[in-house]
Amino acid sequence: MPRPKPKRAALAPPADGLRIGVLALQGDIDEHVAALQECKAHGVRVKTAAELEQVDGLIIPGGESTAVGTLLDRFQIAGPLRERAHLGMPVWGTCMGMIVMADKVTGSKQPTLGLLHIEVKRNAFGRQIESAEEALEIEGLEGKPFPGVFIRSPWIESVWGGAHILAYVEGKGVMVWQKNLLGTSFHPELTDDLRIHRYFLQMAAAAKH
Repeated sequence: MPRPKPKRAALAPPADGLRIGVLALQGDIDEHVAALQECKAHGVRVKTAAELEQVDGLIIPGGESTAVGTLLDRFQIAGPLRERAHLGMPVWGTCMGMIVMADKVTGSKQPTLGLLHIEVKRNAFGRQIESAEEALEIEGLEGKPFPGVFIRSPWIESVWGGAHILAYVEGKGVMVWQKNLLGTSFHPELTDDLRIHRYFLQMAAAAKH
């Protein structure tokens, strides 16, 4: 299946009628909702399986991965989320969200959703870019390099089963695409650049129609 091609950054995304959920258990929830609204999509907070059923896509924001893994089970949303993702609902994880979506976490047995066929390493960049902005060349994203904001971010150790790395920092994967799934080590919601939110909205529009 070919990867979705984002439109030029100056063009509006196909956001009419799209309801995009932001998992509202912990993390950069408000920032993602604000970015979605700026993209003319309806951003909504999701905490329950019933709320999950009402959205066309879901963003799992940055936060603390072990805590969110526990809360997903406590709120009984992990199973329904996996099911909807397997049925084609687009899901995007940023930083911690990508860890929660991964199949494997290096050196850890923490529970994950097991959606993205990747192995990630938590807090991988350490002091090197523990909190920094890096100009990223992202495959398929037109225009200037993307301002990647890294805050104690993971990197991708390996991929398999259809997962494809879209961006690297110093040879380490920091953005991955897999059919209806997207993962970023960095925080697009903390920038004024909406291109990756628009990219995800195009994925959601394609899945809906």
